[in-house]
Order: sequence, then structure tokens, then C-alpha cells
Amino acid sequence: MIQLASPRFDNSYVTLPEQFYAHQKPTPVSAPQLIRVNHALAAQLGISTEWLASAQGLQILAGNDIAPGSEPIATAYAGHQFGGWNPRLGDGRAVLLGEIIGTDGKRYDLQLKGAGRTPFARGGDGRSPLGPVLREYVVSEAMAALGVPTSRSLAAVATGEQVMRDTPQPGGILTRVSSSHIRIGTFQYFDGIGDVEGVRALADHVIARHYPESAKAARPYVALLQSVIAKQAELIAQWQQLGFIHGVMNTDNMLVSGETIDYGPCAFMDEYDANTVFSSIDRGGRYAYANQPAIGQWNLAWLARVLLPLLDPDEDVAIEAAQQVIDGYVTLYHSAYNDLMAQKLGLNRSSEASVILIAELLELMAAAQADYTLTFRRLAETAGPHEGFESVADIFELPDNLALWAEKWRALLAREDTTAVQRQEQMLALNPAFIARNHLVEEVIRKAVDENDLRPFHRLVERLSAPYDFQLADTHYARPPTAEQRVLNTFCGT
Repeated sequence: MIQLASPRFDNSYVTLPEQFYAHQKPTPVSAPQLIRVNHALAAQLGISTEWLASAQGLQILAGNDIAPGSEPIATAYAGHQFGGWNPRLGDGRAVLLGEIIGTDGKRYDLQLKGAGRTPFARGGDGRSPLGPVLREYVVSEAMAALGVPTSRSLAAVATGEQVMRDTPQPGGILTRVSSSHIRIGTFQYFDGIGDVEGVRALADHVIARHYPESAKAARPYVALLQSVIAKQAELIAQWQQLGFIHGVMNTDNMLVSGETIDYGPCAFMDEYDANTVFSSIDRGGRYAYANQPAIGQWNLAWLARVLLPLLDPDEDVAIEAAQQVIDGYVTLYHSAYNDLMAQKLGLNRSSEASVILIAELLELMAAAQADYTLTFRRLAETAGPHEGFESVADIFELPDNLALWAEKWRALLAREDTTAVQRQEQMLALNPAFIARNHLVEEVIRKAVDENDLRPFHRLVERLSAPYDFQLADTHYARPPTAEQRVLNTFCGT
């Protein structure tokens, strides 16, 4: 009999002091059913998809059994939520099964989300409705296909039980994968209880796990802060160039690894508006699209504050070092964002002229209420000889107010040392035709929850796995929503 490959755990977080987590087994469910397994991710992790789909695999993905070598825990963390301090959050409905080393030699967390109450549940049931599980699966995998650093979805399971929210809803469990689940809020937790040595132990763990080059620096903790800030600046620049709105940029939702996490009230913009907000709980627009870069710096400033005792014994020297690194975030972000936006327009790199051109384009798009994604995709189609690809022209054409702007754009392109074909290839590879549009995500959730029909969910996941490959047969997935289809509010999912 051939032994199928189950996860091989190599757990490091449980070696940290006991105040970092609570030992916590998942709470079993009554009638689990496997919805989907991510075959490509499983292969990357060295886990057999046959094992995941087996009776034993299903029991582990549902939290009904514990895999050999797994040491389930719920991690402790704090955070600023919409600017307000909460000293004790932690994994209220998530259980970290352990860590595995992938076939790429990298370390990954394996976590069950919606696995029942933990000591951090704060009175909640620790469960997740099926809808948020499907939403996170769709959007996290769409982000991965777009090349954005992100947590991933390995499997989705229906629990066979009802979860009570406003109304009874079917329950689900997501198996989430990330390089780690260590957050800015994890550092804040130990600072909040006055545990400087806990902060130091966590910082050393993060250096060893994510930023080993920092250990060789003259000031390792300053180098750590610099590395985290650089990663976050690049990540948020990628969000912005795709029109992605996270929706809940609390400090407990920012991973120090620089990966996107928590896909509750997130959404991609349809028509361009810098003030767009989707989250139903973000009534003041704190996390609006235009505010994301500054909020990123605000969150990182709290990490810098926590690290002050490690940066230098002299508080004044530590503050000066931290401030210098935090101030550098603005330059890092704008450099990353401007380069990405220039490349989306077929340019090699950003320049003063390209920055002005991009600002003018966004202003014109806002005035025309132009679809963000399809504007850039259609520009890519007009940048070259129109060969070898199918066009979105049947569902979207550039607004009339871009005509004069386009002349300036083409004049700037003419200065590049690339051919029109090369520029077009670059643009088609950077400007997706398909994104996880909010109305599509809601459509598949409603079909699954209301009609027990998961076929639309599977089709959407498959289509979004190749976002840059437009096919006329899949026009439905690229088309912006009609007025009746528009989804204006998204929800946290807890």
C-alpha cells in the first residue's frame, strides 16, 4: 500500500515562552464535507491532494482529528482597531495546527479558521459562516494569481452545522497558509503587558524566520524594522495599483512577513474613486482606498514604538533611529507605487513626467467614473499592434475625456527604448482583465449558501487563477456590475 503524504510538521512558535499562545485543539464538527482542495498549493507544501481528500484528511481539515506532529495552539496578540486600542485579541476562532517546510524550502503556517472557541474568543462561538470562508478562498487565491504577497487557502470545508448570526447560516472552516501569522499586534500584545523580554524573544524569532540578514547588521533590531517597513511599503503599493481595498487595516491585520491577510470586508474598486469605502463598519472612511498608504505608516509607527527598548539603551537615540526609519516609509512607498504605475502604462520606470501623467489619468478616470481595471486593460490593448489576444472592447471602451491625455501618453512611450510589441506585452502582463469583483463573489456565495450550489464558486476560482488571460467566452467574469448588481457594503465575516 502506498503511503500518502500528510503534512510533516516542524513547529518553532511553540518553542517560545508560554505567554505567546494557548494550547488549543479544534472543536469537532458533526458532518464535515470537503468543498475544495488547492492542488497547486498542496504540491508546493509537499502534501498529497489524495490525502487531503481522504477520510483522514477531511477529519483533520474539519478539526475532528489531529495530524501526527501537529501541536495546535491559539496565538496571543493585541491591536489598534479603527484607531482604538484593544489589549487582548488573539486567535478567537483560529487554531494554528503547526508549521511545515514546503518543497521550496520555506516555512509555512497551517491554520484552521473557524475551528471553535479559544481562550481569546471573547464570548464568540469561534465558528465561521460558510460565506466568509468562500470569500476568503476566492479573494486570497485571486490575489496570489495577481502576484500579490498573501495568505493562501489550502482547503474549504462545510461543517454540516449551523452558525447563528443575524440568521442561521451554514458553517465552514478554511485551512489558511501563510509564512507566519505574526502581526504588528503580536508585538503590541507584549508591549501592552510590559514584557520587554517577550518583545525581544518575538523579534529574535521574526529575524530568524523572516529576515535572517538582519541578524548580521550592526543594529539587528533597526535592520528588522527597516525590513518590515520595506515589505509593507511594497505590499500596499501593489494593493493601490490594483485598486484593492483591504477594508480593515487594523494593526492586528498586518503581518510582519509582508503578506496580505484577513479578507473580510475587502473589495476591488469598480469605477475609480479614491475615496471608495466598502466596509460596513468603516463609517468614517478611515480605511478608504486613498488612506491606505498613510494608515500603513501609522501602523508601522506602532511597531517602531514597541521596538524602542531594543533599538538602543538610550531612549533619545532609539527614538531618533526609529523616526528615521519610519520617515523612510514614504519614499519607499512612492518609489514602489510610481514604478508599478509607470510599468502598467508600458514605461520602464517612473519619472517626473510619468508621475504627472498618472495623476492626470486618475483624475480623468474619476471624472468619467471609468472602471479602474478595464481602463488599464484597454490601454494595454491600444498600446501595440493588436495581435495574439482577445479584446475587452466589446464590454468596455476608453472614455472620451482620455483622448488628449492619450496623445501625451503615446509621446512619452515613443521615448522608450522598447518596441510597441514589447510595451504591449508588458502591459498585458501587468493589467488584469479579471479581478475578484465584489458582485461576482457575492453571487457565488449566495448560490452556495441559499441553493447549496457550489459550481459557480469553483468556476470563479478557476477563472481568477489566470487573471491576465482574457477570453471572450469568459466575458461575464470581466464585465463591471450593472446598477442592480453593485455591492456597496462588505462585512467582516465574524
